[in-house]
Amino acid sequence: MKQSNSLTPPVEVIDEQATFSLTELCRCCSVEAEHIKLLVEYGILEPAGKQGRHWYFSAGSVKRTRITLNLQRDLGVNLEGAALALELLERIDKLEARLRILSS
Repeated sequence: MKQSNSLTPPVEVIDEQATFSLTELCRCCSVEAEHIKLLVEYGILEPAGKQGRHWYFSAGSVKRTRITLNLQRDLGVNLEGAALALELLERIDKLEARLRILSS
């Protein structure tokens, strides 16, 4: 983890190609495995693969999990609402990327 100064939040750089086991994702996001399983059930997370009976998740799952946890904690959003919010945020990101391309 890298910190620039005490006024800015810590920045964690995660390799986009990295994968995380269920245990690693839980540890990284300070959440129980049952909560991650609920996020999978609601379509918020999708395992990137399986090795035996163990799920593996993409690096993007860390961001999606943290956003979901923040929505739940800070705004009281349920999992259905979090799934919708994440979908809308992704659409906004795609539209902004298209706008940057068109305006350059």
